[in-house]
Amino acid sequence: MMDKLAPETVFRAAKSKERRIGVGSLVGSEHVRTSMDLANASGYGRSEIYHDAEEMVQHLKEGRIDAAVRGDLDSKQAMLAVKRVFGLERLERMAMVQPRGGSIFLLAPVGVDEGATIEEKVDMVRRGVALLRRMGAAPSIGIMAGGRASDIGRCPVVDRTIHEAEAIVTILKGQGLEAENVHILIEEAAQTKNLIIAPDGISGNLIFRCIHLVDGGRSMGAPILNLDKVFIDTSRAKTSYVDSIALASALAGGGFSSKGHPGGHPGNIKR
Repeated sequence: MMDKLAPETVFRAAKSKERRIGVGSLVGSEHVRTSMDLANASGYGRSEIYHDAEEMVQHLKEGRIDAAVRGDLDSKQAMLAVKRVFGLERLERMAMVQPRGGSIFLLAPVGVDEGATIEEKVDMVRRGVALLRRMGAAPSIGIMAGGRASDIGRCPVVDRTIHEAEAIVTILKGQGLEAENVHILIEEAAQTKNLIIAPDGISGNLIFRCIHLVDGGRSMGAPILNLDKVFIDTSRAKTSYVDSIALASALAGGGFSSKGHPGGHPGNIKR
């Protein structure tokens, strides 16, 4: 297995004219329309536009589409629709980001209301590991904290994040996973890890926004991992959704390569 991921891995697995992909769009959104046309022309499934989040999610549940991409629909409305239609109390999203000049890594939590407990973060790691293995990548896990080990004693909030990171690493190692407390060193973790867990959803969202919106790195979207269907959350700030549509098609296909582990969406991993 490889440990570094490239967008080409997704684009190869996305090739299929049979997969039906729903893409959310504000009325008159040229970015979504152009992206859908390019994705269809590239063979990344057969996309169709939805202006209503509830309708798109309902069609996803009924199997009328094989995967859905939020596009530029309102985040709150889209996430509420997913929770309502599928009966979920919370969502676990994991963003696929690629810093400029670097490799793709999975980042969570990225929702400001996600990953609030050690248990939730551990569950995100397990689901992220399942996704990485399906993509043919050997998991390399970094658990972040709010400071270095030498910062203990300076701030109670930072102390808590360091101790939580150590607890998560211990749990993961007990489950047979190789994980490391990378502390606050995101600049090093981004070069050596392909699955990074931020201290909380706020810091994870800030990391995502700095990589994608400030520095121009790639964001392929954030699959909802605790869902038995494929739904890719996206940022309204994206100017192209082609890579997100490709990711939806690849996940809906059930496997990325002969080195991967096909057979269902990573949200189906057994607890």
